[in-house]
Amino acid sequence: MSRIGNKVIQVPADVTVTVSPENYVVVKGPKGQLEFQFNQNLTIKLEGNEISVARPNDEIFSRKIHGTTRALIQNMVTGVKEGFKKQLEIKGVGYRAQLQGNTVVLNMGFSHPVELEIPEGVTVTIPKNTEVTIEGADKQAVGEFAAKIRSVKKPEPYLGKGIRYVGEYVPRKAGKTAK
Repeated sequence: MSRIGNKVIQVPADVTVTVSPENYVVVKGPKGQLEFQFNQNLTIKLEGNEISVARPNDEIFSRKIHGTTRALIQNMVTGVKEGFKKQLEIKGVGYRAQLQGNTVVLNMGFSHPVELEIPEGVTVTIPKNTEVTIEGADKQAVGEFAAKIRSVKKPEPYLGKGIRYVGEYVPRKAGKTAK
């Protein structure tokens, strides 16, 4: 039995949720609007300011998507209310990031600067040239773009140079020792 799937989602006062009979959920709030088409096997009910998700039977597929659907709806409600945020830090001599229009330009020691287009619904701020902050209402889009930036130059284990999440632990190796 899904423990997460059976929890009820509380909808804040300044967030509006509409659920169609085909399980098309639209969530509007101060940070924007998110919409998603969920599986039609499940039953999504909106009663007052509470959303509940129920599954029709105990088949494996229904059990799999029950908790996932509830978590996705919860993330949608949280995203339009508060938003999501990821912070990255850049370590290394000469490594830096800058914002040029709708593009993040990363100088990471390659022979060329790496340019990444900012996706729709995501805002990027660069307070210092070694810090990148990614914010948005869609948790998946924010996390995906943060992972894309990090994948340009992952932190290496000897000196720790590269792009990492703020607070991320990078295991270090000893390197060569002299005889």
